[in-house]
Amino acid sequence: MATAVQTMEQDYQETQTGGVTLTKSAAEKLGGIMAEKGVETTHGLRVFVQGGGCGGMQYGMTFDNQMRAGDQVFNNHGIPVYVDQVSLFYINGARIDYIDSLMGGGFHIENPQAVSSCGCGSSFRTAQSHTGEEMPDSCGYH
Repeated sequence: MATAVQTMEQDYQETQTGGVTLTKSAAEKLGGIMAEKGVETTHGLRVFVQGGGCGGMQYGMTFDNQMRAGDQVFNNHGIPVYVDQVSLFYINGARIDYIDSLMGGGFHIENPQAVSSCGCGSSFRTAQSHTGEEMPDSCGYH
């Protein structure tokens, strides 16, 4: 289980939560990429959700060197994972894995909040928005 660290005006409080977890495989791949870029000691992984994609919402990941107001940080296998509050609503409990196969490798997100996802693997839909609104059954394209 990941350890969450939430900031409240420079005070850190550790709590156990579902949050966002990395598998060992994902952490090893991310650690290697971070080492290649020379940021393994200065950055963490920022995971976020934004509107778009054929499912209505899509995942995003980038390296970030700072926590932002309202972020929660989940430490997984030595890698800090930053998630903002709105994104956390959509991906709480998600597990990020790295899969390497003959067809190529890539990160895969298992998201218990998603009620449907697109074949591309980076787009999804939840039952409700973070404001409590009912989400449409589809994006309208299918």
